[in-house]
Amino acid sequence: MELFYPGNWQSTTIEQFIEAVDTYIRWYNEKRIKVSLGRLSPVEYRQKLGLAT
Repeated sequence: MELFYPGNWQSTTIEQFIEAVDTYIRWYNEKRIKVSLGRLSPVEYRQKLGLAT
């Protein structure tokens, strides 16, 4: 909803839309800062725990 509703997608191709969704999902899952993780991104948190390479 955060990605989809603020945008105007009428002139967007399917490929562009898929790329936008993919980019958003990667940001959401890997880079966004979470207070519950000590103000770290999920990737940074896993690295801190020694779970990510």
